[in-house]
Amino acid sequence: MTSSAFDTARPYRLSPSVALRPEPFGALAYHFGNRRLSFLKAPELVKLVRNLDGRKSVRDTLAEVPERRRDAFRRALASLAAADMIIPTEAEPQP
Repeated sequence: MTSSAFDTARPYRLSPSVALRPEPFGALAYHFGNRRLSFLKAPELVKLVRNLDGRKSVRDTLAEVPERRRDAFRRALASLAAADMIIPTEAEPQP
């Protein structure tokens, strides 16, 4: 997935294969499947990633971020999506 394919209108969540380890600067994200390590360099970004699950869209989640930081956080989320750290949430099956 490339950052141009990252769709903020879709919901995402932390991959079940990823563990976040809190650090003073934010967190380390380790993907046990592809063995990638990512640095989340802001505690606010860690909170954003943890809060993705259950939200209507990434755009809705980003609305809680101060406007001056939204673009940087969107780029960070796109990078995490490209590394499979966060994954699209599948739509619930219709009865």
